[in-house]
Amino acid sequence: MKFIRKILFPIVPIYYVVTWLRNWLYDKGVKSSKTYDFPIICVGNLSTGGTGKTPMIEYLIRLLKDEKSVATLSRGYKRITEGFVLGDKTATADTIGDEPYQFFRKFNDITVAVDGNRQNGIEQLMSLENKPEVILLDDAYQHRKVNAGFNILLTAYYNLYFNDIVLPTGNLREPRSGSKRANVIVVTKCPADLSAEEKNKIISKLKLQAHQKAFFSHIDYSEKVISKNNVLTLNELSEFTLVTGIANAKPLVDFLTKRGLAFNHIEYPDHYSFRPMDIEMLEKKDLIITTEKDYVRLSDNENLASKLFYIPIQLKIDDAETFNKSINSFVD
Repeated sequence: MKFIRKILFPIVPIYYVVTWLRNWLYDKGVKSSKTYDFPIICVGNLSTGGTGKTPMIEYLIRLLKDEKSVATLSRGYKRITEGFVLGDKTATADTIGDEPYQFFRKFNDITVAVDGNRQNGIEQLMSLENKPEVILLDDAYQHRKVNAGFNILLTAYYNLYFNDIVLPTGNLREPRSGSKRANVIVVTKCPADLSAEEKNKIISKLKLQAHQKAFFSHIDYSEKVISKNNVLTLNELSEFTLVTGIANAKPLVDFLTKRGLAFNHIEYPDHYSFRPMDIEMLEKKDLIITTEKDYVRLSDNENLASKLFYIPIQLKIDDAETFNKSINSFVD
């Protein structure tokens, strides 16, 4: 795969020009972008994935849901349905996508919707009898047809966008100049003990605009794993199988390794659709630990119920008070 990416390098300038021109046309108003008179927060990235959008959306849900009526709007990647779909009692990972289904299962006091056409999705949400007061757009930074009032750009500590180039050789969906559209830039998946000196070095390379502020965050892993009917502490775990189907499992693998836990790691591509042969293989395992996103795709299989656990995570933001204040000021 790396070799193929290298030989495709001659395409990089073409991709760069096409995506830069597209942004320029939107910036100059040649291509139309719709603005709304109610709070819409977009969470996204410049890269192809693995920056922690789902934990950020969940952070915003927890921050806002007690004071505001909140809706999430996602594309619903790899779902089998089309158009606008609202999360309800019939929802599954197949009908609305794994990440929206995770939101739906975890938060019973918000509205979860999917639509590849974000404009249509917003219109559908605002036509509901109990319409939301705030809409969180998941992975919509490149969806320029919607002009979100507040843009949160994520970049992972281990793969900062200023060290990358555009597709197909690099991982950027658009040129680095696209970062100028963000209101805040959050460096995610940092070491919990990241020094002030290193933070300042990163901030200098981000080349923030006058209207921007940078924040740093890390993933806080739970000391417990959860199944349908049981909860275990990490200290109770014997040897297990770690199953991941996410963009980058390294932070989780590093965390479990540092805890001295014995496990075998089976790694699948991001948003992997588990096949019958995969399930049959997993049924033979004694104990399976997985991510919450993978759990929502695997937990409906009754043969895995007694052995399948997920490890909860939460996003922790340095200087959370300032970050929260910026969000609350926007939605009020």
